[in-house]
This record gives sequence, structure tokens and C-alpha cells, in this order.
Amino acid sequence: MRIVATSLLVVMAIIFVGAKYLETRVHEHWGFLRAFAEAGMIGGLADWFAVTALFRYPLGIRIPHTAIIPNNKTRIGVTLANFLRGNFLTTKVVAKRVRNMDVAGAVGRFLANPSGGEGRMRSGASRLLGDMLSSLDDERLGAEAKKALKTQLQKLDIAPLLGQMLKAAIKERRHMAVLDGIIGWSAKTLEANEQVIRDMVEERASGIMKWTGLDTRLADAIVKGLNKLIAEMAADPDHPLREKGEEGLEKFADDLIHDKATKKRVNEWKLQLLDNPAIGKWIDGLWQQGREGLLKAARNPDATMAGQLGKALTNLGGSLQKDERLKRQINRFARRAIVGTTENYGDNIVTLVSDTIEGWDASTITDRVENAVGSDLQFIRINGTLVGGMVGLIIHSAGLLI
Repeated sequence: MRIVATSLLVVMAIIFVGAKYLETRVHEHWGFLRAFAEAGMIGGLADWFAVTALFRYPLGIRIPHTAIIPNNKTRIGVTLANFLRGNFLTTKVVAKRVRNMDVAGAVGRFLANPSGGEGRMRSGASRLLGDMLSSLDDERLGAEAKKALKTQLQKLDIAPLLGQMLKAAIKERRHMAVLDGIIGWSAKTLEANEQVIRDMVEERASGIMKWTGLDTRLADAIVKGLNKLIAEMAADPDHPLREKGEEGLEKFADDLIHDKATKKRVNEWKLQLLDNPAIGKWIDGLWQQGREGLLKAARNPDATMAGQLGKALTNLGGSLQKDERLKRQINRFARRAIVGTTENYGDNIVTLVSDTIEGWDASTITDRVENAVGSDLQFIRINGTLVGGMVGLIIHSAGLLI
């Protein structure tokens, strides 16, 4: 497309020379063609300068207000990061996205129809619990056991445990699914908010950019560039932005272990969940069904107890799907956790954008943005040449009529 646009400019120059010769030597009517070619050259050169000035110095001359993108890459990165933080990773946007998320229903469906792999785990647990419960009185020790269980859960500092689990997952590369989910969510969020980007570019564009259509091209470039960046992250497990995401997860894991404010917040969420009456009712029902089933383990632990504990888990799955209060509490907890994580760690996610762009050299950001825009930039030059020629033809015609 560069060759086509430049060739058209050369053709205009040749036509101009020929038409100028014919106008003076043959007939003045050749002046129409001369005016068309002359104005076409002016329009083509002007648009070549405008397009080139976005990405580099025209002819290597350091003219003020040229090479706009490479000279402002840091500001572009910060502005883009702030834009993502203010329009995508906000409490309002994330809360809207997860508003209809049904975590409790998903867990309930899993427990109601567990895969066969959990059978061995349930069978082993039934033998252990059966030995413990065989000596307990249901009225006295059962109540104490349930109370002790709840008390221990209240005392349990769950945040460091979650932090250690997250660290282990990161070490074993099992967190990649989380990053893939974030990337997928980012792609959908960008797709749903493309018009917001276009509106912002249009609001901030100058009159010249709007007149030439550069604002639309720039908005398209930004959207295409972001889509390309997300696609590259999805395809490349070693992408630099993924490394930044991993740093954010590692920081979150460290905060769960060491940061007092984070541990306090997680503990508050745990206490809210344990204070729900539905949880107490579920513990009571689980105790009764589990005790009855586990006490039969002495006779047939493999068949009876695995089945009874499996039945208890199935009943729990049914409760999670049918008990609206319990579902609301669990789903509220999940939503708060996601929104809170976004609110507290969203800056880490978007900072990787500004840091990555700032780390690019001038040629890298120029090539990536220019390639994202594609051939549209050269169409601007072609259109400028042709439109300039038409304007020159009109002006020449008007001059003859005056």
C-alpha cells in the first residue's frame, strides 16, 4: 500500500509536467488536467507528511510536533493504563459482570453429581471418621463436636493458608488457568466496550483529525492493538504481560501471608459466612447423616460408608441448589471477593500495561501501532491525492468562470 500511494503521487507529478507542457504548447483546456494533478500532488504530499508525522520524523528532519507516538510513548502508556483502570477494572463494571454469577449453584451441581474419582477419597475418610464417632454420644458430644468445629473454623487464620496454596499453585504452574481466565475476560470486556474507546478518541481528537478521519483510524488502531495484545497473551505462555500478571498473583499471595489488612479482610469474610444460620443448619444435618453412615463403617466401610458420606455430600449439593438464603450468602461472598480483589489489585493489573509500553523502544511502539492500523494509513494518502485533485479541478473551473 505504501508503494501504491507513492506511485500515485509520482503519477500525479508526471501528469502535471505533461499537462503543463500541453497547456502552454497545444491548448489551454489541458489546464484542467494540470490543475487536477497539481492539487493532487499537494494533497498527497500533505497527507504523507501528516501520516509520517504520527510515527517518525519526515525525511529524518526533527520538525516540532512530529514523531508524535514514539515521543509520547510514556504518556500513551500511562493514559491507556488509567483508561483501563477507570473504565474496565472498576468496582461498578466488575460487579455488573459477576452480578449473575452462581458459585453456590455450580458447587451444588458438582456435589450432587460427583465424578467417580472422589469415591476412594470418601471411602478413606469414612473409615477414619467412623472410628472417631463410634465412641461419641450424639446428644452430648455431638453438640460439643459441632460447637468445637465452628469455634476452630472461627479461630482458623485462613488467609495464610490460602496464600500458601496460591504460592504452591504458582510454583507448580497450576495458576495458568487463572491467567487464561483473566485474559478471556479481558477480551470479552474489550469487545463490549469498544464504543467507549472510540468515543473517547473522538472527544479528544482535533478538528483536523476529525476532518481527515484520523480519529476513526486511531480508534481502530487502539482497538486492534489491544485485541492483538490480548491474542498474543493468550497464545504465548511466556508473554511479558503474563509475567506481570504472575507478579500480581505472587504479591497477592504474599499479602495473604504477611499483610495484616488483607488477612483481616479475609477473616471478616469467613466470619460472615460462618454466622449464616443456613451454615449452622447444614452442619447439624451433615453431622446426623455423617454419624449414622460412618457408624456403619465397622460392618462394611467400603460399600456402606462411602455411599453414606457420598449421600451426605449429594444432599449438601442439593441444599446449595435449593436453599436460596445459603446460595445468596455464598454468591455474595464470591462476588465480594472478586470485586474486592479487583479494587485492591486492579492497579497491579493495569500497571503492567504502562510498564510494558514504557519499556518498548521508539521503533517497537512505532512498528506495533503502525502495523495495527495496517493499510488504512496509506488509504489516507491515496484519498488525499485524489480529493486534492478534485478540489484543484473545481478551483480551476471556478477561476475560469470569474
